[in-house]
This record gives sequence, structure tokens and C-alpha cells, in this order.
Amino acid sequence: MKAAASKKIKITLVRSLISRPESQRKVARGLGLGRLKSSVVREDTPSIRGMIRKINHVVKVEGVE
Repeated sequence: MKAAASKKIKITLVRSLISRPESQRKVARGLGLGRLKSSVVREDTPSIRGMIRKINHVVKVEGVE
């Protein structure tokens, strides 16, 4: 039996974290985003979605096949 393929999302930092609250900087670091225009591919889980929601004004999210 095949395991269900988990969805993945690509997260890209599109705005600077300068002058953002420390909590938002920590969320970006937790996602693996360091510098501007850096991208990571993560599993689409509720915890990752919550992190994205916290910094949705500085990231771009795309679905990955």
C-alpha cells in the first residue's frame, strides 16, 4: 500500500526583517529563512501554516508538486 504523499509548500522571504519584532525574526529563522529572497520547501502542516500566518506580510507561499 502506498503512503499518502504529503503536500509541500515553498516559502520565500520577500520583505526585510529589519525593524520587525524579535518574535517575527525568530519565526523566520525557525522556518529556515535567513536573508532576503531565500526560499525553503516545507511540509504543509498546521504548525508550519501557523508560522506562516504570523509573518504572512513578509513571505510568499507557493504550492510545490
